[in-house]
Amino acid sequence: MKTLLWLVLFLIGLAGVALPAVYIHAASKLPQLETEFDLEKQLRHSIEGERMSLVAGTFDRSRSTAYKKPEFLHLPKDLVALYIAQLGCPTYFQTPREDGPKWAWRLFSMVAFGTEPPGDGRCERLLAVRLAVALGIQGALQQTVAANRLHSFLQKDQLIAYDLSALYFDRGVVGVEDAAFKIFRRELNTLQLPQLAELALTLPPHFMYADTAVCRNASLIRQNRDVLLSDLAGYKLVTEERARTAMSQPTVCR
Repeated sequence: MKTLLWLVLFLIGLAGVALPAVYIHAASKLPQLETEFDLEKQLRHSIEGERMSLVAGTFDRSRSTAYKKPEFLHLPKDLVALYIAQLGCPTYFQTPREDGPKWAWRLFSMVAFGTEPPGDGRCERLLAVRLAVALGIQGALQQTVAANRLHSFLQKDQLIAYDLSALYFDRGVVGVEDAAFKIFRRELNTLQLPQLAELALTLPPHFMYADTAVCRNASLIRQNRDVLLSDLAGYKLVTEERARTAMSQPTVCR
C-alpha cells in the first residue's frame, strides 16, 4: 500500500514538472499572442494578403481589401443567434465565461483524453481553436496552447466576432462580410433573417458555401435553411412568428 502511495505521489510530481515543460515548449513555437493587438496584427497580415491574391487575379477592386477590426456590436444579432445555436451552445451568452480550474481541466481533458466536460466552455474553446487555425497554427498541442492564450484576453463576444471575421470560404473570400457580398451582392448589415439563415448554412458546422455560392442543390438549401430557422425558434432565440415569416421567403437561388 505504501509503495502504491509513493508511486502516485511520484507520478503527480512528474506531471507537475513535465506538463509545464511541454506547455512552454509548445508556446515557444507560436507567434506572439499576448494581446488583442497581436491577434489583430496577425489576422490583418494574412487576410489582407488573401484578399489581394484575388484582386491580383481578377483586377476587381469594387471592394476594399483592408482588414477591419471585428466589432461584435456591428454583427447582425440574428446571425450570432443562428451561429451559437448551430454550434450547440444556444445559451452561450446566458452563462459566465469559463475560467480558472474549469477551463484548465477542459484543455487538459482534450489533450490527454480527447474529450471534454459539458458546458458552454466547449464553444469558447472551439472558437479559440478556430482562431488559432486561422493564424496558421498546426498541431493539436500547439492549437490548444494558442487557444488558451487567445482565451486569456478575449471575452465571449470577442471570440465570436474574431471567429466570424476570420473564417475562410474561398480564394479571397474571408469573413462573413465577404461571404455575404459574394452570395447576395449586398453588405452583411443589410441582410434580413431569411438571408442570414441562408448565410448560416455556409458557416461551421454546415460548410455549404460552395453549394450556396453557385446555387447548387437549391431545394436542399431551402430545406436546410428552414431547419435552422425552426431550431432558432425552438431555442427561443426568435419568435415562432418571425421564423415562419422567414421560412415563407424565397432563397437567393429561388
